[in-house]
Amino acid sequence: MDVLRSIPTGCRTLDNYLKGGISSGSVTLVYGEPETGKTTLLTQCAINCSRQGYKTFFADCDGTFSVRRLSQIIPEGFKEIAELIMLVRPSSFQEQTTVIDQLTDYITKDVGLIVFDTVTSLYRLRVAESPSRTFELNRELNRQLAVLAQTATTQKIAMIISGQVYAVLDSVSASVEPVATRVLKFWADTVLALKPTRDPKSVTLNLEKNSLKLPPKSFDLRIEKTGICEY
Repeated sequence: MDVLRSIPTGCRTLDNYLKGGISSGSVTLVYGEPETGKTTLLTQCAINCSRQGYKTFFADCDGTFSVRRLSQIIPEGFKEIAELIMLVRPSSFQEQTTVIDQLTDYITKDVGLIVFDTVTSLYRLRVAESPSRTFELNRELNRQLAVLAQTATTQKIAMIISGQVYAVLDSVSASVEPVATRVLKFWADTVLALKPTRDPKSVTLNLEKNSLKLPPKSFDLRIEKTGICEY
């Protein structure tokens, strides 16, 4: 098979700016508030990976992957596309550890994309259960992300992780940052932030960082039944 250099997101203006989409051999972080299209964007990337003949390893750590949503985005050719998406659902942070440590067992030459959605959800639940172990759990999350980054680089596979957010308040305004911000942003080569707007069907995507060293840029996107696209 030909070398898979990039995977389109399905948002044309963003893909053009990124010279084709999500780059192989790198880690892309997608974060944002609920209902801003994170899982839809990740699902579209899996679909576009399948359309190039490659498989996607999709770890649904948050229980948000929907076969119904997948069928809405690809009403034609659903079966062929779905067969190229390998879905796993870890139910605890320990199971997530196992999945990541055994990841290379799932990788073959026809795997073009690895997705972890949401990579911090099970971590966050574990911290809530055992706050006294926060330092230990932080260290384990950092190790997991290091393994994912190394896998993306050595195997030359595109890696997309999504993150939950929390509010950051100051004397002037409020903003949101991904949970475990420093760890996630340290290991990510590209960072995409999805921001809600007054229109519940539209979002702003801020390209905060990218592997091509392009200037930060904002894109207006719209969430439709058939997916997320440029506004």
